[in-house]
Amino acid sequence: MKKIINTSNAPAPIGPYNQAIKVGNTLYTSGQIAINPSSNELVMDTIENETKMVMENLKAVLNAADMDFSNVIKCSIFISDMNNFGKINEVYGSYFSSDFPARETVEVACLPKNVNVEISAIAID
Repeated sequence: MKKIINTSNAPAPIGPYNQAIKVGNTLYTSGQIAINPSSNELVMDTIENETKMVMENLKAVLNAADMDFSNVIKCSIFISDMNNFGKINEVYGSYFSSDFPARETVEVACLPKNVNVEISAIAID
């Protein structure tokens, strides 16, 4: 049976989807972008701050499912410019212990609202 996960501590969906779905002990999050849930404004002043906002939004969704980054087993990272990989990777990595999840990072032509980074996760409890 699936359970819809929703929190006001992360941006509301901007389309016909949910922030996350939990099936059994597995959580599937939707991609998070750098919308500040308090102001509903994009955080794009630097790629580091943008990535931090994405990770904070992902953290809020995980927390709404009573999970945290230690539960994450896989991430997908979509970026608009592979030249930002190092800076994104540094911020992303700071949210995990040395027990990193599997992941892929893919450069794409365009992301929602013309952001530079979008991250989704799969987690288990």
